[in-house]
Amino acid sequence: MEGIANYRDVLAAEAMAPAPLPTSTYQLLHDAAVKYASQPALSFFLQTDDHHKPEVFSYQQLLEQVHRTANMFHHLGADKDTVIAYILPNLPETHFVIWGGQASGIVAAINPLLEAEAMAELLNAANASILVTLAPFPGTDLWPKVQQILPQLPALKHLLLINMADHISGLKGLAARLLQKKEARSQSGWRGLRHGLPATLQLHDFRRLCQTQNATELLSKRRFDGDDYSSFFCTGGTTGLPKIAMRRHRNEVANVHSVAQFMGANIGPGKNVFCGLPLFHVNAVLITGLLPFSRGAHVILGTPQGYRGDGVVKRFWEIVATHRIHFFSGVPTLYASLLDVPIGNHDIRSLEYGLCGAAPLPVEVFRRFQQCTGLKILEGYGLTEGTCVSSVNPPAGERRLGSVGLRVPGQQMKAVAVDEQGAYLRDCSPGESGVLVISGANVFAGYRIDSQNKDLWLDCHDTHRWMNTGDLGYQDNDGYFWLTGRRKELIIRGGHNIDPAMIEEPLHRHPAVQLVAAVGRPDAHAGELPVAYVQLKPGARVSTAELQHFAATHISERAAQPKYIRLTDAIPLTPVGKIFKPALKKLEIHSALIEALEQAGIACAQLLVEDTKQKGMQLLIYLEQDSDSQRRAAEKILGRFPFVFSFARQEATA
Repeated sequence: MEGIANYRDVLAAEAMAPAPLPTSTYQLLHDAAVKYASQPALSFFLQTDDHHKPEVFSYQQLLEQVHRTANMFHHLGADKDTVIAYILPNLPETHFVIWGGQASGIVAAINPLLEAEAMAELLNAANASILVTLAPFPGTDLWPKVQQILPQLPALKHLLLINMADHISGLKGLAARLLQKKEARSQSGWRGLRHGLPATLQLHDFRRLCQTQNATELLSKRRFDGDDYSSFFCTGGTTGLPKIAMRRHRNEVANVHSVAQFMGANIGPGKNVFCGLPLFHVNAVLITGLLPFSRGAHVILGTPQGYRGDGVVKRFWEIVATHRIHFFSGVPTLYASLLDVPIGNHDIRSLEYGLCGAAPLPVEVFRRFQQCTGLKILEGYGLTEGTCVSSVNPPAGERRLGSVGLRVPGQQMKAVAVDEQGAYLRDCSPGESGVLVISGANVFAGYRIDSQNKDLWLDCHDTHRWMNTGDLGYQDNDGYFWLTGRRKELIIRGGHNIDPAMIEEPLHRHPAVQLVAAVGRPDAHAGELPVAYVQLKPGARVSTAELQHFAATHISERAAQPKYIRLTDAIPLTPVGKIFKPALKKLEIHSALIEALEQAGIACAQLLVEDTKQKGMQLLIYLEQDSDSQRRAAEKILGRFPFVFSFARQEATA
């Protein structure tokens, strides 16, 4: 099939006799290496200045590295139930660990930007016994964070370190190794990295140990089952303890197969794919990793920091022109940033598609980007629990602005009506918004902590096992899906549900605006009031009054017009580049409650807002005059808001 053009093609693909799929991600890579042995599979440049001369691995060399890595883990005692964690930036070794790890055990991806304590919580929750991370190196901060938590990880038996200097050749490489040794000595003393580590923890040099391993086959002789766990990915936030999604080999293989059917010849031999998203995120691992690898395409890995790397965005069009990039994947904030980068005389005609996910792409950004570049943006929808992609606009058909496209073949997806308790009532009619549910071989096994699976599966009175995504949307008459909001992101003003996009989209049309994030501000009378945070383009100037007037004239629904517009130097982002609204909601909760207390004549010395994940936002209040009468008065005010709160006394100072 040459790719999906419409919903009829989705049904036609599903009606075809199903071809037997590989039982594992290893088999998928092995088959590709046999078919495309000498073709380039993976390229990597450490710095943007060096992008003209990357390291290149053919498909045969990639498979050899996967074999070496898997055999190394096997040598360390790993079996199919062993959890192998990695805390790494984007390096070739990261791919070797992911696929070699899945060939020998279960891979757990940990965000390297997390604070040390959050890393420790995740490693313990995953029960990781092997960890791969960076050795000390100038300009990196991973080792100090990892080193301090090692005593807190009782299950950890092996620690493997990757030396960044291994990616620098010649005299510069010699200098880099000397600097690396100096950095290690400064952080760990003359006794070396081994000193101070738990006695039960074995320390290894990743490259040195890998080089001693067999590169031609899996020495474990493992027989894979599609139901074997392949990976643990964290989801649900960037602080605290996110949920750990357990995925099986058949989930990843099925989703790759479905997306490959959808893309057709648009992803395959001769196609160059740029990977700039971090490899602890499913989009980078699957869409700019396993998918192109399975089809013989060439993945270009750009700097350890990806899009955040020095000069990557500023020189993106140069990189595209030099490497003849055909496809890349990004989030809305990336596309907004690229609009400010002049294309100049760079030839970017090789570009065919850009995939956009993680959050709705503002319509104005979509229009302007396509006008400036001619690139076809395929807006899609997916989630970690669905492996990665659930729907996408068809490359061979109509791309409907604002839609997240058609469901991928082999995965069912629909909008359903539920009652107040969340129980299924009926399927929604075309155009009727409801809760989006998905079902299919790509849907994960569940969360590692069983209590987090409550209300995850929805009984729709049929033979399918439906997962409740928590997102709201509808399907139109032609099969396209449209998101109408995230339940937890909806702003509810006096019982009126407001989709943040109703505020964000119009404000994005203002020529001075780069990013917008709308959140709800707690209000004792209306429940919530809409507030818009606005980040201006570099050098742009506009007042909040002007933006307020612009909003009033461009947002047709009166209830959705923001009560306040706040200019900010930088809207907070997650490590993947998605706008991090919980941080903004905390600001509004703090501001609204302080204001309510002050209006009642109650002085608050400090008010702390904590997102506890499981129990929602909780407040800790320190009153200026901490008396029983003041507490009773404060309780009356705070009781008007839907937050758990408690009081604390400030310690006396000498």
